[in-house]
Amino acid sequence: MDKRVQFDFEIDFSNGGGLQGQEFRLDLHGDDISDEELAKYIVEDMRLLMVGEVRILNKKIIEEKHKRKL
Repeated sequence: MDKRVQFDFEIDFSNGGGLQGQEFRLDLHGDDISDEELAKYIVEDMRLLMVGEVRILNKKIIEEKHKRKL
C-alpha cells in the first residue's frame, strides 16, 4: 500500500485574504514529509502567488493507494 499525507492547512496571502483546507490528502513519496516541505508542495502544486504564512495542522501519514501517476 502507498503512503499519503492527510492534513489541514491555513494560507495567508500577502495582499490580504486566505485559504483553508481540511483533511486534504496528497501522495507521499517516502515515509514522512516536513511541514516546511509540505507547505512548499501545496503552494507550488496549487500555483499560488503572493503567499505569506502557511500553517500545517493535524498532519498524519496514512496508508492509501496513490491517486496520481508518477
